[in-house]
Amino acid sequence: MKAMQDQMTPVERGTAIAQGLEADRLPCNPNIANGVARVYGCKISEFNHNPKAVAEAQVATYRKFGCDGLRIFTDLFVWAEAMGSQAALPDDDTADLAVPAISSVEEISRLQPANPYKDGRLPVLIEAMKYLAEMAGGEVGCSAGVAGAFTNAFFLFGVNETLRLIHKNPEAVHELSRVSLETCKAYVKAALDLDIGFGVTISEPMSSCTVVSPAVFRKFSLPYLKELVDFIKGFGVKPVIHICGQTDKIWNDVADLGIAGMSIDNVASLKDCCKTIGHKTKIMGNVDPGGVMYSGNPQDIRRKTLECIRDAYDSPQGYVVMSGCSLPVDTPFENIQTMMDTVRDVGYPVSLEKVEELLSQYAD
Repeated sequence: MKAMQDQMTPVERGTAIAQGLEADRLPCNPNIANGVARVYGCKISEFNHNPKAVAEAQVATYRKFGCDGLRIFTDLFVWAEAMGSQAALPDDDTADLAVPAISSVEEISRLQPANPYKDGRLPVLIEAMKYLAEMAGGEVGCSAGVAGAFTNAFFLFGVNETLRLIHKNPEAVHELSRVSLETCKAYVKAALDLDIGFGVTISEPMSSCTVVSPAVFRKFSLPYLKELVDFIKGFGVKPVIHICGQTDKIWNDVADLGIAGMSIDNVASLKDCCKTIGHKTKIMGNVDPGGVMYSGNPQDIRRKTLECIRDAYDSPQGYVVMSGCSLPVDTPFENIQTMMDTVRDVGYPVSLEKVEELLSQYAD
């Protein structure tokens, strides 16, 4: 299944870099998300009920581009939906929240943790992991994606309603997050109990400093994020965490959880992130997924990818070239290929002089 553009498999590459040995290039993961349906040739709605399609789309994308990671993750609303929320499921686009599970604080006590083997679309994702592990054959790292407990709480009660609740009834937010956390833990346990070598990625967009203050994050999200991270580490696995938007004021809080990597959005400073927490964890990011990867031309992608490499290639705990968040579904294949090829052109170990030379071709 090896991606023909590369001299090494992602697992070989990651192992070599970790051991200080020669490698062909830096790891690169464009975070293609549901755009994998475009590669595979199916509608996104197929992922709602067909676990084999979820896995085969990931593999098709790896074969086409050679990205350094595969993830079973379709949208942020799967866990809330399994707890009673209603998701809008378009025929050929990513799901969205339609109706929260509850509409009053009094209903919080009725919420029950989801059963990952029975509820909503969770069983489809668990089954997809089995298919993907078999298809990947140990040559590319795979992970189970999960929404964090704080973020999932917003989708149980509604985003605006939960934001108001933070100030009006803080204990209710904790109650929402606690039951939400139990669903997250049950899902992660089901994934890791498969014992197929999967990692875990946690998406916590509502923890962003763009959404809530650092003080709110530390009070309402961090305790549950820590419990989830510790729970995952109990299986011998360190998770990767992605938080959208501005995150600079909480970088240390997140890195101090003892995670495998921190993925940051394009609005955050990659250089500053490496300086602040690069000695604590691997840094991942952060080419603009919309303004550059989706809307830009190949020259834009090449320049921004080179700038990210220049700013982060020597981060002490390692660096993975990524988009700042999931790519829009219809991101041009040519742009994704350009990101991958740019990383290949730079090679490894990274020569700053070579990167600067390549960047000089795009000077304004």
